[in-house]
Amino acid sequence: MANRWTRGRVVGVAVALLVVGAIGGTVAMRIVKKGADGPGGKGGAQPPVTLEFTSADLVRVEAQPLSRWLPVSGALQPVRQATVKAKVSGDVRQITVREGETVQSGQLLARIDTADLEAKLVERMGALESAKAQLALAEKTRATNNALLKQNFISQNAFDNSESTLSVALGSVKSAEAQVQLARNALRDAIALSPLTGIVAKRHVQPGEKVAFDSPLVTVVDLKDMELQAMVPAVDVPELAMGKAVELSIDGFGERRFTGRIERMNPSTEPGTRAILVYVGIPNPDAALRGGMFATGRIALAASAPVATLPATAVRTEGGQTFVWTVEGGKLVRRMVVTGRRDDAAGRVEVKTELPDVPVLSARFDNLKDGAPAIVKAPTPVPASVPTSGRTQAAG
Repeated sequence: MANRWTRGRVVGVAVALLVVGAIGGTVAMRIVKKGADGPGGKGGAQPPVTLEFTSADLVRVEAQPLSRWLPVSGALQPVRQATVKAKVSGDVRQITVREGETVQSGQLLARIDTADLEAKLVERMGALESAKAQLALAEKTRATNNALLKQNFISQNAFDNSESTLSVALGSVKSAEAQVQLARNALRDAIALSPLTGIVAKRHVQPGEKVAFDSPLVTVVDLKDMELQAMVPAVDVPELAMGKAVELSIDGFGERRFTGRIERMNPSTEPGTRAILVYVGIPNPDAALRGGMFATGRIALAASAPVATLPATAVRTEGGQTFVWTVEGGKLVRRMVVTGRRDDAAGRVEVKTELPDVPVLSARFDNLKDGAPAIVKAPTPVPASVPTSGRTQAAG
């Protein structure tokens, strides 16, 4: 009997616990539901924050002319440079300069062995002396035959033969003199001189090498004046003129800018292109610029007609899309736009997409969402200052 009482007591306690648990669960569900439906919105979510912008944060599309620039680029080359070549063949006896050295106009650069040339000169001079001797004999024979002809001791034909022999001898002398002069020129050409004042850019041969006629020996460049050869579209050429300034930046010089001027323009387009070669001269008095340096620049053109523009800061580009943020009907609206030319000097960009006359965010803001509440805050009125006379009267 005691056991039955004990089991009944346990069952009663369990039933009581189940009832209490059910009541507690009901109360808990009511609390959750109340929290879900209570103040602050369904599920306890806070209402979206309304963004406020001042007039300083907003701009509107304006029609303005944009500065136009024609970009140019290319490698720099010295205006004056020369490759001294061998005018005679032979062994290089001496090279007097090395790369990077400064040379003056007329300075000795290289010397070619002249032993063969000297021997040839002696040979040609001997041939000249022989020709002169033949000429002297022909002149004497002609004079003798002329006297005999007058005395009718020889025929006219014999005299004409002596006259012809004299003419041949005279021609032989002139030919021999020319050969001697050529030999002397070759002997002089064995010495290579610098044609200009500048810097040795390359030494093509070494002492002891055998060179042929017209082989390069030394290249000399003058760095005082540099030149940029740039290709420009033919449609932009009518707006260019000789002497027009060109702003240039050159690799390796950081923020330093150089100014050049258009000096020459080709009269026709390059084969296979619709571009014309323009030559831009760049003064280089300190020889800081070197041949082969890459330069980029721009040429100022006439300003365009007024076009719809916005500040460059108002136009965003993300993920390959270009857009602006506008405030319309109390909400932020993200509008896709197509841009055109840019005026970096004025900080504006052409907007080809037609936009409504609404405020556009000019500054960059983070975490903006399309459709978010937004208002334009009215400027705070400045309180009027109290006249000095009124303050004096009130004080009295």
